[in-house]
Parts: sequence; C-alpha cells; structure tokens
Amino acid sequence: MPSVGSRKSTIDASTSSGDDGGGTASVPDDRLRYRRLLLRPPRRLPSDSASVSGMPFRTRSSSSSFAHALQKLRPTTTASSAASPPLRLQIRPISSLKVEWRKDPKLDEAIENDKRYNLCARVVKEVLNEPGQAIPLRYLEKRRDRMRLKFTVRTFLDRNPGLFDTYYDRVRPKSDLVPFLRASDRLRGFLEEEERIHGANELLTVSKLCKLLMMSKDKVISADKLVHVKREFGFPNDFMVNLVPRHSRYFRLVGSPGEGKSFLELVSYEAEWAKSVIEKRAEEEARLTGIQVRPNFNVKLPPGFFLKKEMREWTRDWLELDYISPYEDVSHLDQASPEMEKRTVGVFHELLSLSMLKRIPVPILGKFTEDYRFSNAFSTVFTRHSGIFYMSLKGNIETAMLREAYKDGVLIDRDPLLEIKDKFVELVEMGWHERRERMRTRKEEFEKDIEMMAMGNIRTH
Repeated sequence: MPSVGSRKSTIDASTSSGDDGGGTASVPDDRLRYRRLLLRPPRRLPSDSASVSGMPFRTRSSSSSFAHALQKLRPTTTASSAASPPLRLQIRPISSLKVEWRKDPKLDEAIENDKRYNLCARVVKEVLNEPGQAIPLRYLEKRRDRMRLKFTVRTFLDRNPGLFDTYYDRVRPKSDLVPFLRASDRLRGFLEEEERIHGANELLTVSKLCKLLMMSKDKVISADKLVHVKREFGFPNDFMVNLVPRHSRYFRLVGSPGEGKSFLELVSYEAEWAKSVIEKRAEEEARLTGIQVRPNFNVKLPPGFFLKKEMREWTRDWLELDYISPYEDVSHLDQASPEMEKRTVGVFHELLSLSMLKRIPVPILGKFTEDYRFSNAFSTVFTRHSGIFYMSLKGNIETAMLREAYKDGVLIDRDPLLEIKDKFVELVEMGWHERRERMRTRKEEFEKDIEMMAMGNIRTH
C-alpha cells in the first residue's frame, strides 16, 4: 500500500493562468508543418487511432518515416537565411479555440426530471438538521428562499404527503401552541435504509475520498470543501466525524471541521485506486480482445454537431497525445500546454465518473481550482471538448455532464450508492400516488353529489 511522504499540510495559495497571450504568426506553410512535427511528442504505441465524429485519424507508426518527413520539410540554408535571425513561432493558445455551444435536450431533460425530488430532498434536509429533527412550521416558512421553494410550506406538504408529521407544541414555555413538523415513520424507515446502504458501500466511499485527495496537488483538501460536495459524491452526512476516524490508515484530519481551518490529508492509499476509469477501461478491453489498447477518451459528438476545420485538426492532434493520468504528478507541465489540457480533461472526466449522477454544477467544481491546478477559465474545457462533456444551462446553473454515462438522456453508468436515491424516489412517489387517489376519490364524491342533487331537482318538478 503506497504511502504519502512528508509534505505541507496547508494548501499553496498560488495558482497559474491557462492563457499565454500568444497569437498565430504568419509563416510559410512548410515551416509551420516542420514546427508542428518538432512539437509532436513521441507515441507510446506505434499504431493507434482516435476518432472525432466518426472520422478516424491514424498516428504515425515509423520513426524512420518521421525523420524522412523532417528531412523533406527542413528549410534549405542560404547565405541570406543564415544571416537572418532565427524564426520564432507563436503557437495559438488553447484558450483562443472556440466551439459553439449547442443545446442537448435529452441531457437537459435528465436534470429536469430530478427537480421535484431535489426539492423534496432540500426540505427534508432542512428539517433533519434541526435539533431533535423537528421545526416550527413558521420557522421553515421563513427559509423558503434558502430551500428555493416557490410556494408556501403548507402547499408543499399538501403536494408531498408522507414525508412529515404535523403536531402542536410550544416554542417557549407558556407560549401558545403552534404547528411543528417532524420526520414521519415512513421517512425514518428510509433513513435506516440509507444508513444500511452506506454501511454496505463504505469501502467505495473511502476509495472515492482517497481519489479526491490523490488528484490534488498537495494531497490535502479543506474539510469544508469536501463536506460541501458530499451530496455529489454520495458521502454520508457524518462522514467527517465518523467515517474518517475509522480509517486513520488512509486519512489524517487536521483542525476542527466546521471552523473553516480544518483539512483532510492523505496518509496512504491502495495501489489499485491510482488507476483512472479510462485506464481501467483500456485494461479491460485489452483483456477481452488480447490487443494492447492505449488509454484515451471516448469522443462522440451529439447529432447535428460539427467542428470547424481548425478545431477538428487541433482535436485530432490533441487526441494523439499520450493520456496523462489524473493521479500523476504534473508539476513540470506548462499550464497552457496541450499536455496540461489533456491532464485537466482527465481530472474532470475522473471527477464526474466518481460522482453519483455523473454530473456536477460548475460553481462547485470551481471551489477546487487551486487544489487541482485548474485555470481561471476552466469551464471552457466543457464546450471545447463537446464530444466528451456537455455543459447544461438548465435552471440557470451551469452543470458539467459526462456524455458517455448517458444514453438517450438516461443514466446508464450507475453508482451503487444510487440505491439511496431510488429508495427516496419510491418514498416520494408513494406520497404522490396517495394524493392522486385522494383527489380522485374527492372528484368522484363531488360528481356523485352533483348527480344526486340533479335527480332531486327532477323529482321536485
């Protein structure tokens, strides 16, 4: 089991920018091609291919042919050219490569379908976080903005029965009785199921937490940041005070959680956890086919989406670069280099793969800019690599989504911890079903009363 050596326990506040401010120089075509060949890194495998929108690109497989191409493109030295200063090319920066954003209705629908469940989850969380897991109804009413509740709490209770029980109690001694809310027996049953599922998947949770620390530049992240993303990665509510101390061989908590000055530090990790999802996929494919496969991204542009020639060529060359694991040390890479871009895409791919729904709001990812060496304009990665990611604007919130995890808008790469969400959805839909049945019964009774009244009027006449 590899261990993490001695290092700083505080996070370096320095960060670097992703732009180099360069432009494209006007140079002869043969010199530009020569320069591109010089800059192209060596291949680990002699022959491989990648594809963008169904078009294959074959990597060069022979070092002799590469040298021959260089010889052909090498400019002839003359007396005038020898006296002239050396040619200095400015490579176009990655940040200047623009890709038009295109709406994906199916992936947007996946976010839209979860809105009602997410609203119920926010209200449940607000009540359960109270002392004694009970709250006066009027207090909860004042927190509607924080819960993003657009109607009254009473309307919410009527639309979502079965989540809470209402009872009367005093806020202070000798005060009037007021309505309180507390978790219903049905909701408490769900909470017990949630605890059981977390217990059965504790090792998965530990590996996720280790991976988040392993990808960070100092192997240490603010505890408050990790608590903030517990919902995205499926961590238990009390993971920092219960799960972390139980696994001291992997983690060290420095400071006190909740005070803003506490950090979770990586002590050691299992070697298997240092493999990314992409690397594991390549190993599995090699095992099944018996052919060595180079790790790389799955690129699949959405229907009707086309890249301009300049961007298509850049993407082709970028895909030919060697894959850089998000768990490798990249302190030697230039922040504006294509290699750093490949590593950054790898980190985002791994983060989204570790998340429960394979999607994370961009503002949440932005909290880890320093930890994972993201540039200030990191969100452009999601539109620049539209065949890997999708940037949803649903609900006026930018959300990064992993395309390969969805098929026709349905999540197919399911996390084991999603069983918790499935149980909660069952709980909420049970209440909706009861409400529909109650409304149907009322409608039938009303229609029956109207019919009886009509028959009575006919008899009187």
